[in-house]
Amino acid sequence: MKPLLSSAPYRGRFAPSPTGPLHLGSLYTALVGFCEARRRRGAWLVRIDDADRLRCRPIHADDILRTLEKHGLWWDENVLFQSHRDEIYRAALERLVSDGLVFPCTCPRRELAASGQVYPGNCRTRDRRPPAGEHALRLRVDEAVVGFDDRLQGRFEQDLGNEVGDFVVRRRDGIPAYHLATVIDDAEQGVTEVLRGVDLLDSTPRQILLQERLGLPRPDYCHIPVLTDRGGIKLSKQAGARAVDANTPSKNLWTLLTLLGFAPEPGLLGAQPAEILDWVVARWDIRCLPAGQGIDVSGLAP
Repeated sequence: MKPLLSSAPYRGRFAPSPTGPLHLGSLYTALVGFCEARRRRGAWLVRIDDADRLRCRPIHADDILRTLEKHGLWWDENVLFQSHRDEIYRAALERLVSDGLVFPCTCPRRELAASGQVYPGNCRTRDRRPPAGEHALRLRVDEAVVGFDDRLQGRFEQDLGNEVGDFVVRRRDGIPAYHLATVIDDAEQGVTEVLRGVDLLDSTPRQILLQERLGLPRPDYCHIPVLTDRGGIKLSKQAGARAVDANTPSKNLWTLLTLLGFAPEPGLLGAQPAEILDWVVARWDIRCLPAGQGIDVSGLAP
C-alpha cells in the first residue's frame, strides 16, 4: 500500500448525492469542511456523487452547486461528476476480477435480508465464471480486521469477516457501488482527509480495505457529529428534511454557527456570507464542535 497522505498539503472534499436539494444537515457538513480547509490553508473540493443514475438528477446537482455559491462556499477546483467516470470504475473492477479478489453474486434480496446484516457467503465458493444475467460483484474480505484513528471519534476497529462479510463493489445493475467509487475518486483528487458525518464511520474499514486491494493511498479520517431531530434521527432527504432556503444564506450560516458553538458577533447579523465565513475561519477549531455523535436541531424555528 502507498504511504499515508498526512504530510501533504491539506485537501478536503464535499461529496453530496444529487437525489434532492441541499438540506440543513448537508449544508452543515459542507460548512465544517470548508472552514477546516480554509483554516489549514488547503483546498476544498466539491464532487457530485451521481454514479447512481436511477436516483440522481442533474437538476438537483445544479441546485446544490448554486446553493453552495449563495452561501459563499466556493470550491477550489473543477467539480468532479461520478457519472462521467464509468470507464475509470470499470478498469478498477477489471483489476479486482483479474486479481481474483471479487466474485459474482446472484443472491436474491429476500435471501440476504433473511440472513441478517452479515453477508453469509452463499456465492463465494460457486463457479467463478460470470453467471448469465444480472449479478453483483462482491469483494472477498476473508479474515480482514481493519482499524484506524479518527481525528474526532478516536480509535475504530472492525472485524469485516464477522461484522460485514464480503461486500458489493458493483451492483446487479452494473452501477459501481458507493465504496468503490469513493475510494477511487478520493485518491484521484488527492484528498488528504475525508471529513464527513459520523453515520459513515462504519463504512470506513471497507473503504480502507479497498484502498489496500487497489494500491491506493489512505487519507486521514474525521467523522463529525450529525444534525438530528428530537428522536436522534439524522436529518436526511429520506427522513423528510426540508430544503435549505437559498435566499437566506446569512441567516442559515448564523443558525449553523450558533449550533456549533461559534455564535457570530452581533455586528455580523445580516452581514454577507463572505464576511461571516471570514470571521469564523479566523476562529475555527474543529475540536470545539459539540461532543457526541449528534446535534439536536429540533429547537430551531420552522
